[in-house]
Amino acid sequence: MFNKILIANRGEIACRVAATARRMAIKTVAVYSDADANAKHVSVCDEAVHIGGSAPRDSYLRWEKIIAAAQATGAQAIHPGYGFLSENEEFAQACVAAGLVFIGPPASSIKAMGLKAESKRLMALAGVPLVPGYHGAGQDPALLQQEADRIGYPVLIKASAGGGGKGMRAVDRGEDFAAALASCQREAINSFGDDAVLIEKYVQRPRHIEIQVFGDTLGNYVYLFERDCSVQRRHQKVLEEAPAPGMTEELRQKMGAAAVAAARAVNYVGAGTVEFIVETLPRQGEAEQFSAGPPQGKLAPSGGSAAHAVASVGAFYFMEMNTRLQVEHPITEAITGQDLVEWQLRVAAGQPLPLAQDQLRISGHAIEARICAENPDKNFMPATGTLHVYELPDCVTFERGNIGSSAVVRVDSGVREGDPISPFYDSMVAKLIVHGDTRAQALARLDVALAQTHIVGLHTNVQFLRNIVQSRSFVQADLDTGLIPREEAVLFNQEKVGLALAVAGAIAQTLLQEQAGEARFADQDAWLDPWARRDGWRSHGPSTRRFDYEFSGSVQVVQMTTLHDGALQLEIAGETASFAFGAVTQGIDVRLGERRQIVNVYRNGPAVHIFSAQGATQIMTIDALAHAGDNLVEGGRLTAPMPGKVVSFAVKAGDKVKVGQALAVLDAMKMEHTIAAPIDGVVAELLYAPGDQVPEGAELLKLVA
Repeated sequence: MFNKILIANRGEIACRVAATARRMAIKTVAVYSDADANAKHVSVCDEAVHIGGSAPRDSYLRWEKIIAAAQATGAQAIHPGYGFLSENEEFAQACVAAGLVFIGPPASSIKAMGLKAESKRLMALAGVPLVPGYHGAGQDPALLQQEADRIGYPVLIKASAGGGGKGMRAVDRGEDFAAALASCQREAINSFGDDAVLIEKYVQRPRHIEIQVFGDTLGNYVYLFERDCSVQRRHQKVLEEAPAPGMTEELRQKMGAAAVAAARAVNYVGAGTVEFIVETLPRQGEAEQFSAGPPQGKLAPSGGSAAHAVASVGAFYFMEMNTRLQVEHPITEAITGQDLVEWQLRVAAGQPLPLAQDQLRISGHAIEARICAENPDKNFMPATGTLHVYELPDCVTFERGNIGSSAVVRVDSGVREGDPISPFYDSMVAKLIVHGDTRAQALARLDVALAQTHIVGLHTNVQFLRNIVQSRSFVQADLDTGLIPREEAVLFNQEKVGLALAVAGAIAQTLLQEQAGEARFADQDAWLDPWARRDGWRSHGPSTRRFDYEFSGSVQVVQMTTLHDGALQLEIAGETASFAFGAVTQGIDVRLGERRQIVNVYRNGPAVHIFSAQGATQIMTIDALAHAGDNLVEGGRLTAPMPGKVVSFAVKAGDKVKVGQALAVLDAMKMEHTIAAPIDGVVAELLYAPGDQVPEGAELLKLVA
């Protein structure tokens, strides 16, 4: 076994690898960029080496500097994590040439599976089912259009060297193909340095089910069952679960055998994932009662105790193979009890696979939720900022236990409270993983754990994840990649807390802070003067106090009345109710009329964040800064909603534009974002050029109404 390894990554996955290495008494070396000088992954490793600037191309993609760092520190092997260089065959080969072990598959396997067109050819030879499509070398736009017309719409354009949802476009009509192709190729060249694409039939209501495979240097292969990754946005995974609901043992074995055949076809070594598109077969009129785990060969539990029809899986088609550890590997660890990073290290050191296929078992059900810095209600716009509050549920983390065990709640994270979320890297903040005896139990635990996850300082998708978990489709395991748009009405722009509780929580927090300050003053000076108190005390009659807030876009004037006996009343939106509160261990006990709830309240400038059992919300205290930046257009100005790079402008000075018309494309957090006109107007001036880096709030162009 290795004595020391270098981890060629950052964030959560670097911390994840370091945790297993520490348990195995293997020393670790971190690498870091300028932006990550104080990052968590640097502090959890035994030593660290600075490798360059903040942008990935200046640091985490500089494999020659990473190899030099490994050699200088005496590391024997390099773990690439996922993303960055994890699927770069040149890097894998360079490691071997430098006398280092690449903790991953051979460069030849990465190359074979890295180009989607070549991988499809190999899979066809291996007898793995394929989706109808075009995987040829010809890349002339006219030829590609012709092939798309032949396949029949809708089709999916995919970057041949792509992954992670980048360089991928769905096209419903022939007249939209050319524009989608150009956008796909542009994103592909920026992300992978290769604009070659392939075209496939877009399967209606597909499920995304993947098989975890492992191979060793002795020619042994196993599959560690499946993961359902159907819940996606922008072709990127949001929630994953294992095992896949509706999976039968017969189909599991067929898909597992196909995945192993795919791995054998390229002499694969290490951890890999074979991804399949699977047709959804709804079971009309068939109901199942799920109160306990099903026997093998039956439908997996679908959540809840009510009877309902469950969508099962039908024909499956090879999509791609990811030649690395997956982001969602923890749910496989949860249902198998195995540490997949330990497996990687043992296989890379030349040891045989720890278990044979007949020794692997599925235990219970696991779900992973990806917590990301983004605003789902604004088309998942990436967010940056500082984690002023970062409270996690009671869970197992890298620091608290064996991450290969089946913990009830586990959080994999590469950040700490106070850390910045920068625009240079992926928007994922953490992964929340839950395990239960049944899917219903796992679902309930996930909702509770999400409710106990409190993040303040930037937008996140935590409430959106709760909305999905509570949606009809997800609860009933009616899964496919169209779940999010299908459930749009209950997923986006949902206010679960409400004005009354938000106001009561905000005022309670304000009054508790004032009481704490007065108590300190009283302790110091034995101050008992009732005339100097700030609690509304009067010698006779009630007193009133006004609070001004903005909530859901509306200004709210709230009146708090202190009665002569000290009791409180709140008048909110014309309704009056009794009001009481008290600090408790879990937060603030708020009583408003007949309603009583425990809430957690955090203040960040004028913003007050309220977290309750049914959801989270934000209310703004009215001050001079309350509405800064609410509108992107003020006096003809249109500003960047996030830091990024200007990819292109779709207009020029003097052009007339309509509301919703595309004006510019901004590249941020490894994704392209279209900036649209919020009003009708005329473009007065472009203030940047393609390729320019812009900060958040930078004026991109002048738009005259």
